[in-house]
Amino acid sequence: MAKTNLQISLRPRRVFSSSLKKKVVKDIETGKATVTRVSREYQVSYQAVYAWLRKFSSNLYPTTTIVVQMESEQYKTKELEKRIAELEAALGRKQMEVDFLNKMIEIADQDLGIDIKKNTVTHASPGSETIKGKNDSS
Repeated sequence: MAKTNLQISLRPRRVFSSSLKKKVVKDIETGKATVTRVSREYQVSYQAVYAWLRKFSSNLYPTTTIVVQMESEQYKTKELEKRIAELEAALGRKQMEVDFLNKMIEIADQDLGIDIKKNTVTHASPGSETIKGKNDSS
């Protein structure tokens, strides 16, 4: 039997015009279409669509990173940033309060001659002394 070199293609080779590629890229850039939708509609690979974007995009440069988030992710990010700002403000207020109280203690110590800090020191619990003793004897 003679071997024949017959190639069977399931899908014919298609060539897309530059004007169609430019239109697709413009639609993707304006948000009218997505890479997935274009890939399915024209039955081309994602890589082909991204190649079109690299070639014809006016906004895309090789060093540019575009971050795409869903609206809920954007909302969540903004809410978290807002929460961080609130917590930083609360921390600042608490720090001012601590500084104020420390200054009041210092003034009381100078004016009244009472060492308030020394009187507020708590004594160690009996349990911690036994642990200290064990560490010292090793």
